[in-house]
Amino acid sequence: MSDFFIKRPSFAWVVALFISLAGLLIISKLPVAQYPNVAPPQITVTATYPGASAKVLVESVTSVLEESLNGAKNLLYFESTNNSNGTAEIVVTFQPGTDPDLAQVDVQNRLKKAEARMPQAVLTQGLQVEQTSAGFLLIYVLNYKEDAKRNDTTVLGDYAARNINNELRRLPGVGKLQFFSSEAAMRVWIDPQKLVGYGLSIEDVSNAIRGQNVQVPAGAFGSAPGTSEQELTATLAVKGALDNPEEFGQVVLRSNPDGSSVKLADVARLEVGQESYNISSRLNGTPGVGGAIKLSPGANAIETATLVKARLAELSQFFPSDMQYSVPYDTSRFVDVAIEKVIHTLLEAMVLVFLVMFLFLQ
Repeated sequence: MSDFFIKRPSFAWVVALFISLAGLLIISKLPVAQYPNVAPPQITVTATYPGASAKVLVESVTSVLEESLNGAKNLLYFESTNNSNGTAEIVVTFQPGTDPDLAQVDVQNRLKKAEARMPQAVLTQGLQVEQTSAGFLLIYVLNYKEDAKRNDTTVLGDYAARNINNELRRLPGVGKLQFFSSEAAMRVWIDPQKLVGYGLSIEDVSNAIRGQNVQVPAGAFGSAPGTSEQELTATLAVKGALDNPEEFGQVVLRSNPDGSSVKLADVARLEVGQESYNISSRLNGTPGVGGAIKLSPGANAIETATLVKARLAELSQFFPSDMQYSVPYDTSRFVDVAIEKVIHTLLEAMVLVFLVMFLFLQ
């Protein structure tokens, strides 16, 4: 083969130029990430059942989902994880070469058929079906400045969940954002002895809160049909959803025949706290909240990381004066270094090939 090209230098130049041109055309279509995507496509299904144990999740959620996923086209295997905090995750792996978009649609259709057998609390939270890469692209942390006068991570978590996470999820290339905290919620710490003493149960408390913490339309005053003398109309607004511990404490659990009543504050302590205390985050010993970005399949790691950091910089202009953010973990830096090394190696190879062809193929 070498003799063939040595005797035909012009043909060797044409082949070399053709290979170089083909490489330049295809390089823009190559995925850019820290590691090559050689694993078969995976779809992640996440379910949340508040207050449920791992055993309850297996019996009422995971087993139902796994049964519905059996028989999916090109299914290779699936594995499930059930946590004591009420979350279940099923990673569905398909045969190599399977279109991940079609696989995700198939999974969603199968889960839709299984909703009738799922607990209502799980359906209220919703089932998340996502296709993401295995590792984290980057992690951001939100914490207080050194001179801040407060140190409440509940405020940090609620601010990040409401003002940062959704903005980042909408960016191109972001497959999933895993949040290491939670939104603020009304925490009801029930005293079991007081509850039993009043002859009540947890279900009574749940039903009372659900029934009295509602937002209902009250209609309008003076709307049609009305008399001809009625010239004004007004929409009625009534107090609906409760929004502080004092109002929740006035929820009536039971009315007695003598006119007295048992209220929520009589059997429980109420406060605004985190929705879940299962995860805590610290940066250099300082409490904070964090979010991890996972790359969507085929996305450009450098472009996505650049978009995320740029969006964080924009959002930071509206942060409270005592809050700050940082990005302590960013794999796109390694990708930048790797690409730089590849470019150097490519240039060196091109120079060597040119010299060899110029000196020996004359």
